[in-house]
Amino acid sequence: MRIVILHNALREDSAPDEIDVMAQVETISEALIRLGHDIFVLPCDLDLAKVKREILSFSPDLSINLVESLDGKGRLISVIPSLLDTMGIPYSGSPSESIHVTSNKIMAKQKMKAAGLPTSDWVGPYPEDVHCRSNDAKPLFADQKTWIVKSVWEHASLGIDENGLVRNAGLESIFSCLKERAADLGGMCFAEEYIDGREFNISIISGENGPQVLPPAEIVFQGYDGEKPKIVCYNAKWNEDSYEYSHTPRRFDFPSEDKPLLQSLKELTIRCWHLFHLKGYARVDFRVDRDGNPWILEVNANPCLSPDAGFFAALTQANMPFEKAVNRIIDDALRSVPSLPHSNAPSMEPCDHRTSPVDFQFRYDPETEDIETIRTIIQKTGFFHDYEVAVAVELIEERLQKGPYSGYEFVFLESDGKVLGYACYGLIPCTKNSYDLYWIAVEPDFQKKGLGKIILTETEKLIRHNGGKRVYIDTSDSSKYQKTFSFYKNNGYGLVSRLEDFYAEGDGKAVFMKMVL
Repeated sequence: MRIVILHNALREDSAPDEIDVMAQVETISEALIRLGHDIFVLPCDLDLAKVKREILSFSPDLSINLVESLDGKGRLISVIPSLLDTMGIPYSGSPSESIHVTSNKIMAKQKMKAAGLPTSDWVGPYPEDVHCRSNDAKPLFADQKTWIVKSVWEHASLGIDENGLVRNAGLESIFSCLKERAADLGGMCFAEEYIDGREFNISIISGENGPQVLPPAEIVFQGYDGEKPKIVCYNAKWNEDSYEYSHTPRRFDFPSEDKPLLQSLKELTIRCWHLFHLKGYARVDFRVDRDGNPWILEVNANPCLSPDAGFFAALTQANMPFEKAVNRIIDDALRSVPSLPHSNAPSMEPCDHRTSPVDFQFRYDPETEDIETIRTIIQKTGFFHDYEVAVAVELIEERLQKGPYSGYEFVFLESDGKVLGYACYGLIPCTKNSYDLYWIAVEPDFQKKGLGKIILTETEKLIRHNGGKRVYIDTSDSSKYQKTFSFYKNNGYGLVSRLEDFYAEGDGKAVFMKMVL
């Protein structure tokens, strides 16, 4: 596939947390290249017209969204995914709406509280905002609690340090503190009740059967005495020379008595996944008080993917290769394609979405009626000779007679019981993990709507899940097949062989191949 990697453009004064996005770009670029994809890296700024033009110039099938801010402002984190929504281009991770709500810490806390999820009290924001507000009821005994001042929009622990704690202060004093610190915290801040206890990060990733919670991680506060608050401050994340950085390791090994707590954290993470309509991958951060009660700090719908970050560490602990995780994230992003029937996204076929079907499903078990269906589809394309049509029919007939022992597998794309297109593939005899794509065709009345892309993507997924590593496709190299050439190339297939005059004089054979690890 053609995949554009989008990240926030760096500035001369970019802070370490912003610069870290380049480590993510490098890591995921290497993974995508190993998976056989054609990539293009695009830094994004506030010139959205230019960003849109450059995205379209690459004609991507998918976007990897690594944008964490624009112009250094975390409040704009959902702008690029919103732009992709309007362009109809699928992207990795959660939808723009989910990113927006979870990035505003108060809006997220309001949603969690309304759903009955445990999240601590808060005061603010300052300045006031119609979209987010204090608890409906003012926190009781505010002057008997400890509060930590945070930015509403900015993440990466921006501005969080020991000076941000407010102890034994009334509401008036708390708001006074918020007013003083707002400018240094992205322009809007709030005070959250400080939970003195343990801190956990729970990563979660999409899967075929629903989200999978990765091994829980705890941040250990080594050498933090009673006076030093146990918080993951900015230094702990980004200043390698600081005490906090070297004394807050991550651990995955827990005593047996922690099992009920860890199970509770996993269940709460899944509830957050569904509550906020998350996709692809995410991370939920918790505090656990001295009585063992968990409290949700925040939901990160776009967590860092760099090798030294918590999500990557959780994948390693789960023995899940990064490439496999990337494939899961891509698969989840592509599942959204059917919901964009009127999209103007560049597809792998010339695109006309005016009559694109909204609802369709896949079928994998051939039926007797498919014999004539396949004959009709192949004939109507006008590309094949009668003897080639006969071969296509023979494959479905052999599958119906011998079942899986035939070596032929099928993918049918249907809408309202009508077959819109299909693919036939199988393991190449005498090979361990090389597959042949024998046929892929779309009913002519439904061509130019991106359905070929959808069928091919599903076929590749099935091959990969069966242990396949390479997919080969043979086609004619005559001028009649130039659109077919473009289709395969735009899907990430490379031309690996060309045999002149193979089919007839002047009609050679072209062999394409793609790695689908």
